[in-house]
Amino acid sequence: MLIVPERDIAKLLTRKAAFEAVEKVFASMAKGAARNFPVVREAIGHEDALFGFKGGFDRAGMTLGLKAGGYWPHNMAAHGVINHQSTVVLFDPDTGRLRAMVGGNLLTALRTAAASAVSIKHLARPDAAVLGMIGAGHQAAFQLRAALEQRDLVKVIGWNRNPEKLAGLEAVAAEAGVAFETVDLDGMGEADVIITITSSFAPILEHGHVSPGTHVACMGTDTRGKQEVDPGLLARASVFTDQVAQSVSIGEAQHAVGQGLISEAEIGELGAVINKTLPGRTTDDQITLFDGTGVGLQDLAVAASVVEMAVDQGLAIEVAL
Repeated sequence: MLIVPERDIAKLLTRKAAFEAVEKVFASMAKGAARNFPVVREAIGHEDALFGFKGGFDRAGMTLGLKAGGYWPHNMAAHGVINHQSTVVLFDPDTGRLRAMVGGNLLTALRTAAASAVSIKHLARPDAAVLGMIGAGHQAAFQLRAALEQRDLVKVIGWNRNPEKLAGLEAVAAEAGVAFETVDLDGMGEADVIITITSSFAPILEHGHVSPGTHVACMGTDTRGKQEVDPGLLARASVFTDQVAQSVSIGEAQHAVGQGLISEAEIGELGAVINKTLPGRTTDDQITLFDGTGVGLQDLAVAASVVEMAVDQGLAIEVAL
């Protein structure tokens, strides 16, 4: 068995590598060559934590495994470690033997940002110039850096319940030479692309905050009851997701479908857009929305690439079973 510890992930995994792995696995899913297993995600009744498992098998990439982990909301304040904690476990699909364990914290942050970036590449208008960021937590900076690589953005606008936390995003924008402005939610109408990345259980972004032609990437809703956007926005938009079944059960679509505003059949897979078997954006004034629920195959694809790089660079730790 190989171990790639969390401390080495930053030396190995680039945004480009994460993007390529996620884009490839989305395409594989849409072709029916990869399958996610049902998600387990539950409150454990201790430390207000959510814990669960995401797994799957990609026949095209011969990747089998799961990610175990969750969200401990008091970690940073009480222990000085990030709130999201996870580990990816890979198995040999030919024998079922344990193949590798990979630190999943930075990996999760990079693959989540890669997923929204893939959606921007394939769904946002080519001339998109203003990015709106809703949320300023740990994941937000990863989202911003990845988005800046997909379009020639000239301005970033940001909203957060605690506006002082937007300083981190302003610093990232400054590094890229892009203007930054703090706005209220009505100000999001200026954005050509909006990324929501919060842990909210009530809608923040209303349909009236979004202008025609905008692409919205909803990246925070991955659990029953979570919600970042007004369900009416999904009714206005062309909705795409990583996996439809997961979108309607734990993603933003759980609310719009539950209220009868859209049907499951109206939700398209981003992988099908990548494969060009489903149209993506068809008009400049069309609102597109990506419901990024975070499928296990994303983690497995990125982890498998990390293991390859770790072996090549002599950073993988081998342990006898």
